[in-house]
Amino acid sequence: MHHYMEHALSLAVRTMAYTSPNPRVGCVIVKDGHIIGEGWHNGPGTDHAEVMALKSVRGMVQGADVYVTLEPCCHYGRTPPCTEALIAAKVGRVYIAHLDPNPLVSGKGVQMLEASGIIVEHGFLSDAAEKINRYYLHFMRKQRPYVVCKWAMSLDGYMTTAKTDDRQISSLESQQHNHLLRHQVDAILIGYNTALLDNPQLTTRFFQDGIEARYPVRLVLDSRGQLPSSLTIFSPDLPGKTIVVTTSQSSLAWRNACEDANIEVWIVDSVDGRVSLQHLMQCCYAKRLLSLLVEGGRTVHEAFFRENLVDEVRAYIAPVIIGGMIRKK
Repeated sequence: MHHYMEHALSLAVRTMAYTSPNPRVGCVIVKDGHIIGEGWHNGPGTDHAEVMALKSVRGMVQGADVYVTLEPCCHYGRTPPCTEALIAAKVGRVYIAHLDPNPLVSGKGVQMLEASGIIVEHGFLSDAAEKINRYYLHFMRKQRPYVVCKWAMSLDGYMTTAKTDDRQISSLESQQHNHLLRHQVDAILIGYNTALLDNPQLTTRFFQDGIEARYPVRLVLDSRGQLPSSLTIFSPDLPGKTIVVTTSQSSLAWRNACEDANIEVWIVDSVDGRVSLQHLMQCCYAKRLLSLLVEGGRTVHEAFFRENLVDEVRAYIAPVIIGGMIRKK
């Protein structure tokens, strides 16, 4: 039984993060001890894992056991409910790793299956299923994106070298790992100083051959509306989309200039002269951004920790001491 659910979980991770804002789901159909069908969700508008699995069935599906990593949906969206497909196929049992906290589902899928005479059991390898879908599950439960804070630092706690030193603290391997993380999230966030001083691209690079890079939304905090449009992050040639998050302190002329340059602007509340992170989280929820990678700088990281908004930390610690080098300069 666990073997089949483990296989379903392995199918769920095939598309990495392409399914957002939908969950990552895998499904295996078993009859007489043999897998006769399998499927996974490829993203919004495509077949859900259960439907793909049913379409792939080799042989008769009636009376078969279905192993699925998340509770089958029971509502109409871009595709019909998976519960209807399973009921129409006359499967015998459905084993579920994790119930779906989406209020449109949230146990209703199980109820519909059981009402049709299908035996349902859930809770198989639920911890593994939780980890795979932690962005989606957190988003549904907390009604805000799952926040990952990322930084590189030296052994003595420095996150930057001297201003005249362009060497990076992180290694090529850690940069590759970070770009893989970028590929998996819905949005990346930096603060005003990082945008102005580092002039980053915030795109997905250093990527594996044969895998299409995914470009998350770029969020830049600029409470007073002072960033110049000449920054790389605002270039129209850059893949993906940049959004400036500002407050009413920014001028109407600056906001209009951003919009004229096709730069999206979000106006949020301010707290002590800075962007309200709580209001920003509400905006991200409304835009269905399930996950947010906070890349800096230090002041922004501290603000997210202070607001108790950090769900995961990715720290890359380099075996170097920077403090002494700065003092010598």
